[in-house]
Amino acid sequence: MQINPTTFHGVFLITPTVHHDVRGSFTETFRLEDLENQLGRSIQFVQDNESLSYKGVIRGLHYQQPPFAQSKLVRVVQGEVWDVIVDLRHDSHTFGQFYSETLSSENQHQLFIPRGFAHGYITLSDTAIFAYKVDQYYSKAHEASIAFDDPQLGIPWPLDPKTWILSDKDRKHPGFAAAPRFKSLNNADD
Repeated sequence: MQINPTTFHGVFLITPTVHHDVRGSFTETFRLEDLENQLGRSIQFVQDNESLSYKGVIRGLHYQQPPFAQSKLVRVVQGEVWDVIVDLRHDSHTFGQFYSETLSSENQHQLFIPRGFAHGYITLSDTAIFAYKVDQYYSKAHEASIAFDDPQLGIPWPLDPKTWILSDKDRKHPGFAAAPRFKSLNNADD
């Protein structure tokens, strides 16, 4: 598997090696020692989550506030999504900017997202199963979000806006200016 840094400090694009034969394929989707070697620190994932979404569903932009901030390892098991993260780390050169990748069951790309980012995606295929690991337990009291369509961020969400499907909650998030700032690029204790 290849683990490549992106232009956002601490964010990595992971491309697993897929082995094909007459039976189908085999892919090692996660190897802790390889990820930790690339991160330069240890990480302990404590919870796995999975969602099923229909075409046009936008989820996000979600994050958890300290001390329940989460690093995430995200991938698509079935279908295709356009995945988006926004840097909330005030001392980062990419603070307030977004990064995106198309993740699909076909390309099998994964994204490692450190603490200090808001995260969301839009489903591009008829359905998509989105799976992710987190290194901190979910805490309802610490959940937070920013508006997916905040003009300050300028995220060019694909698909016709008339086809977008959002929860009532995701339609009402505050803008980026109201989001708390994370303290450091280290993200270990934020």
